[in-house]
Amino acid sequence: MIRDKSIEVKEGGVRLDAALLLHFPTSTRAFAREAIESGAVLVNGRRAAKGLKLRGGETIEVRELAEACDNVVAPDSSVRLREVFADDALLAYDKPSGIPVQPLKRSELGTLMNGVVARHPECTPLGDRPLLAGAVHRIDADTSGLVLVARTAEAFENLRGQFAAQTVEKTYLALVEGTVAAGGTLENDLVHDPTLPFCRMIDIHHNRLTRAQCEGLKPLHAVTNFKPVEFISTETEEQTLLEVTIFTGVTHQIRAQLALAGMHIVNDRLYGAFAVENMTGHCLHALAAKFRHPVSGDPMDLRTPYPPWARA
Repeated sequence: MIRDKSIEVKEGGVRLDAALLLHFPTSTRAFAREAIESGAVLVNGRRAAKGLKLRGGETIEVRELAEACDNVVAPDSSVRLREVFADDALLAYDKPSGIPVQPLKRSELGTLMNGVVARHPECTPLGDRPLLAGAVHRIDADTSGLVLVARTAEAFENLRGQFAAQTVEKTYLALVEGTVAAGGTLENDLVHDPTLPFCRMIDIHHNRLTRAQCEGLKPLHAVTNFKPVEFISTETEEQTLLEVTIFTGVTHQIRAQLALAGMHIVNDRLYGAFAVENMTGHCLHALAAKFRHPVSGDPMDLRTPYPPWARA
């Protein structure tokens, strides 16, 4: 962290955030903008906009400016953890629905990884991207279930390699609207819908995009196997509990593919399901994973308990 520094700017025509990076290259553009917006950076004694163009000759006071090495997950011991497995190389948790796996910025609290680093600080620097803190994979905030976390750099590399090689077998439970009489396999080439400001996956081959909108999109091939394991019927609705198995790991893969096939996950309104009164989140749970232990190479089969909506 850079604190209480003062610099004289000689260059003219340079944006304020760019000037900060010129003098403090260990920071980042995002942190420079954050510091300017918070008032931690003053130009000639006054707050300034991040897009301010300097004329040259100004005095910049830096009260506090984060560096790239500061971009780590903050510990938050208030996050309750449901531990499934733990040894010297590997941790596994049953993440509840409603909290993200990791924060999007270093000031964010309340995620699974905030709770993990509070108890296992050795995880803090791990990962190939900032703020992973050893999380080997992610599931959606409203999806509950199994999340694997590495405790060493070697374990992280090994497990990420297994995910990349698509040798990790992941099993989910999904409660869907209607009756699904038989199982099957779904294959789609998924992309982010470029017309939306938020993440929603669509099939690159079956959509309403123009040819120009499709240009530059990089589809990811997703394969999902499913089979019905229980049928629920009431006076007003019918539902099917599916067991879903995947080896690929595309964003929103199960949610998008089931919806594209006409099987909407209960309360998954982003993908067209009906809203359920007094329910938050959707009925998707990461139940289990089969893989090789990152140190011993022994086969692992970690499982979480059924969520309440599946037990019922």
